Amino acid sequence: MLNKSHLGQVSVFYGNGKGKTTSALGTAIRALGSNYNVHLIQFMKNGAMDPEIEMPGEIISLSKFPNFSYKRFGAGTWIIGKPKQEHFDAVYDAINHLQSSLNNPSYDIIIADEILYAVQLKLLEEEKVIDLIKNKPKNKELILTGSHVPFPNIFQHCDLVTEIKKVKHPYDSGVLARKGIEY
Repeated sequence: MLNKSHLGQVSVFYGNGKGKTTSALGTAIRALGSNYNVHLIQFMKNGAMDPEIEMPGEIISLSKFPNFSYKRFGAGTWIIGKPKQEHFDAVYDAINHLQSSLNNPSYDIIIADEILYAVQLKLLEEEKVIDLIKNKPKNKELILTGSHVPFPNIFQHCDLVTEIKKVKHPYDSGVLARKGIEY
């Protein structure tokens, strides 16, 4: 039987550099290989691409593991300027799914991908994230990603906080995201 007594920490990957989701998924790969059940919840990732037509490579790869599951939330459009009601609705649905996932005994590790961008964009209150952290079951590992800005009030409730800093990125030279590399 798998010993899960060491689970229960909260980790954060944030910053303006590439690799926040990738870092979280690296943890997922290690966990999947050790027979933990991982559930990925993607906030605001149903934006620029139609999820029925083009599923991201990481979802395709991880879905081959029987102990991996995911759910994607988004309004179907990126937020440009002021968020629309459908953006708020999608985040509300995602946060409710996250809460129920934390209480689901099937999941050992839950990744809330881009949740901190939802806070940064004022679609979600910091206090809601803090409440989720404070009230999560002790044996659940929770990973939060997203945001270019720090959230000290959230971070003080976390066990690991990693800032991913951009030094240089091809996008700055006009190179758009490339399939298989950035998504």
